[in-house]
Formats: sequence, structure tokens, C-alpha cells
Amino acid sequence: MAYTCTACGYSSPKWLGKCPQCGEWGTLEEGSGGATAIKTKAAKPTAGRRAKAITGIDPGTAVARPTGIGELDRVLGGGLVPGAVVLLAGEPGVGKSTLLLDVAARTARGGSTVLYVTGEESAGQVRLRAQRIGALEDRLLLAAETDLGTVLGLIEAEDPDFLIVDSVQTLSSTQVDGVPGGVTQVREVAAALIRAAKDRALPTVLVGHITKDGSVAGPRLLEHLVDVVCSFEGERHSRLRLLRAVKNRFGPTDEVGCFDMNEDGITGLSDPSGLFLSRSNSKAAGTCLSVAQEGRRPMVIEVQSLVDQAGAGAPRRTVSGVDASRVSMIIAVLSKHTGLGKHDVFVATVGGVKVGEPASDLAVCLALASAAADTPLYSRLVAIGEISLSGEIRQVPGVGQRLAEAARLGVTNAVVARGALENVTVPPGMRVRECDTVHDAIAAVLPAGAEPEGGAPAAAPAGSGAA
Repeated sequence: MAYTCTACGYSSPKWLGKCPQCGEWGTLEEGSGGATAIKTKAAKPTAGRRAKAITGIDPGTAVARPTGIGELDRVLGGGLVPGAVVLLAGEPGVGKSTLLLDVAARTARGGSTVLYVTGEESAGQVRLRAQRIGALEDRLLLAAETDLGTVLGLIEAEDPDFLIVDSVQTLSSTQVDGVPGGVTQVREVAAALIRAAKDRALPTVLVGHITKDGSVAGPRLLEHLVDVVCSFEGERHSRLRLLRAVKNRFGPTDEVGCFDMNEDGITGLSDPSGLFLSRSNSKAAGTCLSVAQEGRRPMVIEVQSLVDQAGAGAPRRTVSGVDASRVSMIIAVLSKHTGLGKHDVFVATVGGVKVGEPASDLAVCLALASAAADTPLYSRLVAIGEISLSGEIRQVPGVGQRLAEAARLGVTNAVVARGALENVTVPPGMRVRECDTVHDAIAAVLPAGAEPEGGAPAAAPAGSGAA
């Protein structure tokens, strides 16, 4: 006897809790060891399964069909392709079921038959949610089932145009050993549903649970079998939801869809930048705008900071929405100019958006300098650039697109790295300053005479500009 890993195929003569090859836990299952005779024999192909010349294949069978939700179509590459299988993963309560119920209702409203299989909730619970978000349609068929054989029978009987399974971990097959959600069951359920989708050209969406580390639960093979893997993200206490394509055989993987989660369901946000800006038009110290790049989409965000006298002990460093390690690095750089290292520092983004790229470093730096000096920056200012440990401002990609998005929202002043405007068309009416170092940027945007705590007065606005 031998034990084989269901995730990578590693074989061991004894049982192990952790696979030495792929590092997965609890994936070694008992099986027959040694060489196995080949059981699959060659079969004579039928008329419909013969190989065809690639020039004679109709490309129209792989054309995406819009779902009616623009942000979802953006991520999928135009819509759902017949026979495509999409795996939608996300944390509990993020809104996966609500989003798919809305998609199902829109598809049914267009005249297609939709089969929605729920294994986590009762039919009554789904019906109440559909009533709340306005998703009651006669052509939307609902089944609360956890048996794979019954689901396959429903597909044969109803012949739907669109299938949604919520979720793949709740279904199980009586023909396979293992508990629902286990590696063996998930693999069998996914393989059977994918086979049905391909044979019937049935677009299918499978909802998947995620583990503590954020990966899809079940065998890694599941992500390889499906055509599209999407991740639905969002903070529990924020209305913003982001949909990303981790894998996509029919479109790009660098697109991001933005959604607003509210009491009436989920709505797409074609222009999400307004969510990340404060409603107040008054100038306040410690605020600065930046432009984050989410996939191909630029989004204007607002960084807010607060600097206070430190109490006993080490100064506090509290951040929300930005990378804590990068903020600590920026504080170390600023301490050379303002003595900021001796103060309590708080940095946050507006709207709960998370910023991970270094292009917002300069905005964080200027916001902290403004808070330390208790002086607002020049109005309608956006800062774009990465900061090095030496205090140098580095260029970031997509400056032209970022500046255009900022100008669309009424921003008239910008600070970028030296040389960032090369081969870039500056939007009309926007004044852009190119700066080499952090000291130059602070002197360029803080009004003359503003004195950061512990540092010298900032110089009058200076530096190169481009109109």
C-alpha cells in the first residue's frame, strides 16, 4: 500500500500529515502502490468527435455575451463565454451570492433560463434576498440541493442557459468517498460540472470558499480546471467591493471591477474615485491626493495624516489602508527634515480603500509634512511618486493616465518625479512640478513660511513646472 497526495501526486509508503513536495496538509490518501496497469483503451471516434481543421471551426462559439453588469463584464473580458466555467472566490459575507443573484436575474430578464443551485441556504432564504434586491424572475429557477447526481439531473431536465452553483464545496457525490468539501469530493464535483458545461456549451459560475491564507479551498487542481478564477474582495465595514481576475482564458487579468454594497444589493461603480475623497471642500492640514493604479484603472484617493506630541514611551504608529512598513520608511526619511520621528503618527485613506503600490509614497510624505507644520498644502494638489531611503523621488509607470484622471476630477496642481513628464501630455489647465527629492517637494507645496515642528521653515514654492 502507498499514500498519494491528491494535490500534487507525491507518493509515500507511509501516511504523512504534510506533503513534503507541495506542503499541503491532510492531502495524502491511501491507495494501491507500485505500478498500475493502464485501464483506458483507445476508442474509435464518432462522427461528432473527429478532429477538424482549425480553419473550419466557427469562432462565434467562443464569443463573450454581456451579463448586463458592466464592471463584471470588464473583468471577464466582455462577458460570459458559452461553456466557460468561472470560479468566484471570496470571504464569507463579502457579497458573492448577492452579486450572482443579480447576474442571474438580469440574464433571466433577457429571456434566458437560469438555474441557481444553492447548497448553503434554503430556497426561502434565497427568495427573500432576491425580493430585497429586485431579482424575482419567472425564468430564474432555484434549487436547494447538495447531491451532485441530483444537480446533474436538474441540468438534464431543465436545460438551462446559465448555471450558478453556490457553492462547489457544499456538493458531494455518493459515488466517491470523503466528506463534502474534502479534496476528493471537490475534485469530483468540479470535474462533473465542468464536463457538463463543456458538453452543453453552458456558461457556469462556481462559488468557492477560501482558506485562512486567502487561497481557494480544495485541491489546487480546481483552479487549473476552470477557465476563469475571480477574487471578490472587500472590508466587512466598507461599502467598496473589488473584483479581480486571477486567471482568465478569455481576457486580461489586470482589470478590476468596483462595486458598491448597499441595502438594495450590489451596484457597479464605473467611476469609483468619488468614494475615496472627503466630502469637505475646506482645506485641512495633513491631507494630500494621489492616484492609485488598480489594474488598468486609475483611482484618485485621499491620504489623511495626524501628527501629535508623543507621550511616554515609544511614539505610536497607526495606519489604515496603506502599507505600515512603507509609512515607517517615509517617517524615517522625513525625520531628517522635520523631526517627525519623535511624534505620534496616524495615517489613513478615505473610504477604506487599500493602497499597496509605492506611487502613493509622495502623497503620504507631503500629508505628514503638512500635518507636522499644521499648514494645509496648496489646494487641489495630487502627488505621484515613489520615495527611496535617500529621500529621492522615483518615477512610477502610468503618470500620463494618472494625471488625466486627476484633471478629470478638477485637480489643478501636481507633483511628480524629475523626468516623469517625458513623452507625457500634461492635461490642459494643470500645473505639474517635477522634483528631485523630498525636501524639494515639501518646499514646493507648503506655503512660504510654514515651519514643520522641529525643522527649518519651508522655502517658497520653487522647482520646475510644466503647463
